[in-house]
Amino acid sequence: MASISETLIQRRILFLLLVMLLVTGLLVIRLGYLQIWQNEFYQAKALEQRIQRIPVEGLRGTIYDRNGVPLALSVAARTVYAIPAEVEDAQATAQALAGLLDLEEDFLLQRLTKNSATEWLKKKISEEDARKITDLNLPGIGVVPTSVRIYPYGSIAPQVLGFVGIDNQGLEGLELFYDDFLRGTPGQTVFERDAHGRALEHGVRGYLPGQRGGDLVLTLDIFLQRIAEQEVRRATQETGSRLGLIVITDPQSGEILANAIYPSFDIEEFGKYPVANRKNIAVTDTYEPGSTFKAVTAAIAVNEGVASLSTGFFDPGYIRVSGWNVRCWNRGGHGSQTFAQTMQNSCNPFYAKLALDLGAQRFYDGLTTFNLGFKTGIDFPGEMGGTLRAPSPDIPLVTWANIGFGQGLTVTPIQLIAGFGAIANGGIYSVPHYVKEMVTEEGRFPPDIPEQRQIITGEAAEITAYVLRSAVEIGSGKRAEVPGYDVAGKTGTAQLVEHGRYSHSKMVTSFAGFAPKDDPKMAALLVLWEPQGAFYGGIIASPVFARLAEKVLPYLGVERKTQTAKTSREAAVPNVGNLTVEQATAQLQQAKFHVEVVGPGTRIIGQVPAPEARVDEGSLVYIYTDIDDNQVATDQPNPYGA
Repeated sequence: MASISETLIQRRILFLLLVMLLVTGLLVIRLGYLQIWQNEFYQAKALEQRIQRIPVEGLRGTIYDRNGVPLALSVAARTVYAIPAEVEDAQATAQALAGLLDLEEDFLLQRLTKNSATEWLKKKISEEDARKITDLNLPGIGVVPTSVRIYPYGSIAPQVLGFVGIDNQGLEGLELFYDDFLRGTPGQTVFERDAHGRALEHGVRGYLPGQRGGDLVLTLDIFLQRIAEQEVRRATQETGSRLGLIVITDPQSGEILANAIYPSFDIEEFGKYPVANRKNIAVTDTYEPGSTFKAVTAAIAVNEGVASLSTGFFDPGYIRVSGWNVRCWNRGGHGSQTFAQTMQNSCNPFYAKLALDLGAQRFYDGLTTFNLGFKTGIDFPGEMGGTLRAPSPDIPLVTWANIGFGQGLTVTPIQLIAGFGAIANGGIYSVPHYVKEMVTEEGRFPPDIPEQRQIITGEAAEITAYVLRSAVEIGSGKRAEVPGYDVAGKTGTAQLVEHGRYSHSKMVTSFAGFAPKDDPKMAALLVLWEPQGAFYGGIIASPVFARLAEKVLPYLGVERKTQTAKTSREAAVPNVGNLTVEQATAQLQQAKFHVEVVGPGTRIIGQVPAPEARVDEGSLVYIYTDIDDNQVATDQPNPYGA
């Protein structure tokens, strides 16, 4: 019995011994694994715990205009930091730095006594102040390189460029959209510290400089941008408008040559201006385009075989759709017209009929081919796609009729000028863009912009360009005419929507066009929101395009056509301002001019050609009336919802 008990005890001891040996072996293996195979990993982690890293900005890339003129660049500056654990006398240090950094002593003292590894005291100080601080040799105070954004030619195209924040990050505009490319790669200053956060005298120290960001070459031209900024400021102020915009593009490439907005802001003091002034409304805001949109409707109708140069139309002054009257601005209608004359006369009923003849689905498909209702893909943040509802039984027929003449949908200015660019460029649609080239040490390459595409036939584009040319040559856009250059374009006057219905007093006035018609080098759009007094596009928008073309086309190297000698007699146009419609008509007819009355009012507020202008006898004179609240172009509610 005793021998059995002793054997059991020996076995248990042996088992425990084996377990201990196994555990010891595993511990030895684990120790060897940590000491040998994982040695570098844990040494690195131990070192990392002792290493303090202070980031160093990479110099932000430069933004140039298309000619290589620097619009925004970064220059070296310095940032002051503190290591609170190394500051020996926080009160004295705060006193010494307050004057140099232009900061309150209490603010500095709070930073210097914080329980943290590092504290930024002030960013982007001058080189001179940085040297003064370094010369003080204050314990715990250091200076690292940074940069500051400057604008050598002032605040050019501020809504397009955008601006950067205190940490060198893009906040708005192209600075934001291309931030990753412009910002570059940050570097760092490193030093080894003890458990209290103080730098070890013989510890690890190092400095890795930041890498410079890439450069952008824009499609903008600084000279054309300045012209556009001058003209949009003048037009907005002269008309008492709330807001104005001019966009100029190259219709053959989609490159944006100028993008000017008024009121604007100073890019170097952006914080002092309302947020609304900083928006690039060409991309971020939508509006109902009004009669300028008739160019798009015409192009789609011709492309689909619904209209041609031989198409005729009789205008009694309105067209009845779904129980609504779609009215013409001319109270009595235009009577019998050719296709070209409908554009010259800006005849709403005809373009409503074109939309109906196309049918909802085919018209919608044509509109989306022009990229309406969708974002264009422009290289800018915050782009809107506009409002265009897909066909459905819930959408009344009158909505499509309204869209035919530019009310009942919304577009961005960029979408509209891209459409005119396609008409000008033989039906080839180019996505508008702001960047021409991206430049790095490895070379130059283009931005990622969608490829050009054919959206209507060349013949459809040519016919549409022809009728747009006639709208300027002998139509309501006559004041956009420029001697020696064949301008094609269309005026627009649209009612703004208020509380779900069209306003009788607030308008959007515009002109969109291109020149020269047969080889266009510029397309431009002017939009004025809520002009006061004379608000018709033929009066206030067309002349602005003419002034632009007079300056832009010669700059682009476009030669004027030789003017043929006149054979007809000329006469001065009488001034009929403030007369009644009957009095003005009689006076103009007596002077042997033909007369078209624009608007349903009774008082004359403007005329084209201008008073005393010398034109051929028998020419057409447009007289513009005020709006009678009881008679407006359309009496439908806002068709895309309150």
